[in-house]
Amino acid sequence: MAEAVRVLIADDQALLRGSFRVLVDSTPGMETVGEARDGAEAVALARERTPDVVLMDLRMPVMDGIAATREICSDASLAAVRVLALTMFDMDEYVYPALQAGASGFMLKDASPDDLVAGIRVIATGEGVLAPSVTRRVIANFSHQDTAARPAPRLVGLTPREQEVLVLIAKGLSNAEIADHLVISLPTVKTHVSSLLSKLNARDRAQLVIVAYESGIAERGLPPA
Repeated sequence: MAEAVRVLIADDQALLRGSFRVLVDSTPGMETVGEARDGAEAVALARERTPDVVLMDLRMPVMDGIAATREICSDASLAAVRVLALTMFDMDEYVYPALQAGASGFMLKDASPDDLVAGIRVIATGEGVLAPSVTRRVIANFSHQDTAARPAPRLVGLTPREQEVLVLIAKGLSNAEIADHLVISLPTVKTHVSSLLSKLNARDRAQLVIVAYESGIAERGLPPA
């Protein structure tokens, strides 16, 4: 029997923490291992209890969710811990910095219970979750300090096909959609994604999106079908 996904809930609102806890603990294969009222408490509990996933509110007192995410994701002893950032707003300026800090994705707090559970499961497997309704808009708005597209040293060594796959990931396409668009097999797409993660030293799919926008490659648009 597989071990339960261990979840740490960080939110300054007790009602929301309680709601998330009920959802997690009532889901087969999941358990809550702690609740934090602020970012500092989230970091301390993450170090103490090493959860699989931290549900991280971005707007908290004492230490906000971005700083807490950075602390957790930069701690080598917590390399297996994944952060799922939660926000009330689909244009929250905190979202992109949270991804830069190492969050494996984000979801809106008003996501359906089924979607949130699915997001936790995906994050726990080491993949990234990006709320599809807002991903492109949020990242595009907050990723450009220099709007001029520029070649990035981090992209050196990528094959033309890997660059195509990276652009499509940045546009929010799933592996199956990438396979259809490029007319290649799903296993081939997975191989390209694995290669991108390795070459770009990215933790997960969310970090590939960050690289794509910061390097300017995402601005090239979708490769022709």
